[in-house]
Amino acid sequence: MARGDTGPDFIEALARGLDVIRAFQPGHPVMSLTEVAAATGLARPTARRILLTLQELGYARAEQGGFALTPRVLELGVSYVRSTGLWEVARPHLERLVAQTHESSSIAQLDGSDIVYVARVAVPKIVALSVQIGTRFPALQTSLGKVLLAALPPDELERVLAEPSRSGIEPRWRPGRQERDAMLREVRAKGWALTDEQLALGIRSVAAPLRDGSGKVIAAVNVNSHAAETSLDKLTGEHLPLLLTTAGAISADWALYESVPQVTA
Repeated sequence: MARGDTGPDFIEALARGLDVIRAFQPGHPVMSLTEVAAATGLARPTARRILLTLQELGYARAEQGGFALTPRVLELGVSYVRSTGLWEVARPHLERLVAQTHESSSIAQLDGSDIVYVARVAVPKIVALSVQIGTRFPALQTSLGKVLLAALPPDELERVLAEPSRSGIEPRWRPGRQERDAMLREVRAKGWALTDEQLALGIRSVAAPLRDGSGKVIAAVNVNSHAAETSLDKLTGEHLPLLLTTAGAISADWALYESVPQVTA
């Protein structure tokens, strides 16, 4: 892949290895050597060496005449989540919220113009889009993303939204700038966000911000439902108050967690 200016300490081999991992997008669990080389812009011999190295390390395997990633790749993302401590702090609160609403609940953070799921407690339901830790969606069309975008300063917001999505999802709702800005002003005023089938048919959710001890928004938490099963009145009238209480409790616990000195034995 073409890169901009890099410093003298930049390790090209590591960057190429990450490019190969990112080449495996939704809908392409198995890729041939030729496909990987084309997707990354690498020469076939280089792509082959990287794939064989990933295979030896347990992050990839040979399958159906090509290569596939293994579940061990999830360790890379889970390491990030664990390093922040957010999952340990949020888990009991998410589990309680899911028990109360009988709907799935997730936490996401912003990565460019996408959201990335970093924690989730799910209930078994058939939904239009599968969600797991590490899943990314365009931020603007999700309740989680609306909350996170609304917290950005104007110049940073424009910079973030100028980045192309890496989710591979074509959202149903594509607002102009005026409509977008009006929506984000409403989110700031309310303190929470709603999405109603703007990302995909059947997906309806509400989200609220998670804050650190200084009041900065560090993530967002939602309640996700199927539009055919949960009305807007139920989502905003019954689930939203529980969500706001949960968001406040997680934020309070996170502020306490941050205030305690972290000692490494």
